Amino acid sequence: MSPMYFSFSSAFMLGLTGLAFNRSHLLSALLCLEGMMLTMFIAISTWSMTLNSPSSFIIPMILLTFSACEASTGLAILVATSRTHGSDNLQNLNLLQC
Repeated sequence: MSPMYFSFSSAFMLGLTGLAFNRSHLLSALLCLEGMMLTMFIAISTWSMTLNSPSSFIIPMILLTFSACEASTGLAILVATSRTHGSDNLQNLNLLQC
């Protein structure tokens, strides 16, 4: 296993374990998701650079676009939750209540 592959996979797994074990605040969950998307973007960017194919350079841009959309949606949910419930603590939310 190359050191670059090990660092990308360990960074992704670190974000995944942070998302799985630290679910007390919505902001920490969103930061873990953003770290996972950033790791995927860097890994796919380096993969497309080593591939040297002109058609593979669009894939990181599509992933970056989806990552920006995910971040803006998560921020909007965070603002709406903190305005209606007073905090971003996930234990205080009752998701079954309409």
